[in-house]
Amino acid sequence: MSNRIPAETLTFLKKLSKNNNRDWFNEHKPEFKAIESEVKSAYNYLGELMNSHDQIEKTKVFRIYRDVRFSKNKLPYKTHFGGSFARKKPELRGGYYLHIQPNNESFIATGFWEPNKEDLFRIRKEFEMDDSEMREILNDKTFKSTWGEFVGEELKTAPKGFDKEHPAIDLIRKKQFIFIKKYTDKEVLANDFLENVDSAFKNVRPYFDYMSDVLTTNLNGESLL
Repeated sequence: MSNRIPAETLTFLKKLSKNNNRDWFNEHKPEFKAIESEVKSAYNYLGELMNSHDQIEKTKVFRIYRDVRFSKNKLPYKTHFGGSFARKKPELRGGYYLHIQPNNESFIATGFWEPNKEDLFRIRKEFEMDDSEMREILNDKTFKSTWGEFVGEELKTAPKGFDKEHPAIDLIRKKQFIFIKKYTDKEVLANDFLENVDSAFKNVRPYFDYMSDVLTTNLNGESLL
């Protein structure tokens, strides 16, 4: 099992971005398959590291082929590798994502990309009742130095049924609850890159523990599982 991202990965993706067509790709498919195998191995290695501090149900590396049916961009191939790490459901909420792309475009992301309507309402009601625990997590020195602030979509004003003057309105109006950490090519190719990613993911655990608790209980704190 590979414990690093091979340098050939970024080199190949750079070439692919300049030759994003089926003829070139088919000609270089053996090279791609060898790199893809190494990348999948690296993702699986990271998943095993994460299992020492979380319960990862599934590691998935996404296909290189783009779905162009409903896109104006008809280029057939992605110019990055992406993969997700799913936590044990239903009791553990949230997910992890690793994105490998040349020219210093690599990043990791974690949190809640598209909470369903019920989960979004439940999160907002929790913040409306008491946002102190969330603030404490966000302001923790280790957490903040690793992940910074929330990113993602938010409403310009209060959601329906919520007071736009509420002290926690900055949290309540969010539609996504995501954190992103970026990496340079040099960092991605370092021998300890996957260990660093694992450490960053480990640091998000207080946030996941809090959100999992919120999403598996009602407003009285009674379990829904």
